[in-house]
Amino acid sequence: MKVNDIRNMSAADMEQQVSSLKEELFNLRFQLATGQLENPMRIREVKKTIARIKTVQREVEIKSENA
Repeated sequence: MKVNDIRNMSAADMEQQVSSLKEELFNLRFQLATGQLENPMRIREVKKTIARIKTVQREVEIKSENA
């Protein structure tokens, strides 16, 4: 997911996306532990996407504090 796509999302959409990605990350880690994970790079992608969303959320929070 691109940063521009994230910036166009509403706050509620970002929260919903983070929760679904965290659930996916949990499932991926479970698959890794049981040896059923086909694409281990997906874990890295999901973690980075969560970080991107949280970064944009923080940017919006700082911008609203300064305004």
